[in-house]
Amino acid sequence: MKSLNRMLLITSSVLLTLVASPGWAQEKTQKTENEAAASPEAQAREENIQEYISLMRADLRQQKAEIMGAVMLLSAQDATKFWPIYSEYDAELTKLNDQRAANIREYARSYTQMTDEKADELIQKAMAYGKQRSELLAKTYDRVKQALGAITAARFVQVEDQLLSIIDLQIASQLPVAGQGS
Repeated sequence: MKSLNRMLLITSSVLLTLVASPGWAQEKTQKTENEAAASPEAQAREENIQEYISLMRADLRQQKAEIMGAVMLLSAQDATKFWPIYSEYDAELTKLNDQRAANIREYARSYTQMTDEKADELIQKAMAYGKQRSELLAKTYDRVKQALGAITAARFVQVEDQLLSIIDLQIASQLPVAGQGS
């Protein structure tokens, strides 16, 4: 349990570095847009930042998988069944998270000029993301249950849900509430 707490702390720390504060996001977006129009160096900087974020996300996925492995307590035989299912789940979740990241970037870009239409569009996308993520977790639960039984599948869902909740909390805590600066 100590190793799980340590891994959760590490994951939380990484998340803090992944998710920029709202002011930084707005300032960075505005600064980047202005610099992009002015110089190719700004575009190179933006590409470097995107690459750094990609590397951080890959590291976060690795840490999440390590936590999952530590808590699942799988035999070698069960692990050969579980990890391919988890890898497919993680790949699909990564695609969903790409959509979420784009939505958050759009929120940061439009935060200071938020309209009712833009707010509705962004929230609809966020809710669609949540629904798709829940459906993906349910589908993966069924696959794990079929391969390893309901208890192991329940353990997977509990751990994954806890990790996703930590990530969600970190992201939400960094985003300003709509209308409080526009």
